[in-house]
Amino acid sequence: MRVKAILACTECKNRNYHTMKNKKNNPDRIEMNKYCPTCKKHTLHRETK
Repeated sequence: MRVKAILACTECKNRNYHTMKNKKNNPDRIEMNKYCPTCKKHTLHRETK
């Protein structure tokens, strides 16, 4: 039951990353610290719809 998840930067709102998540284990939106090429630093990225 894995689905695609798009991660967007919380500072600049750019959608930078695509990942897969398991809906049974992670029913909520996921958050990860990832590198944003626009901001040129590591920022919090949240799952978008």
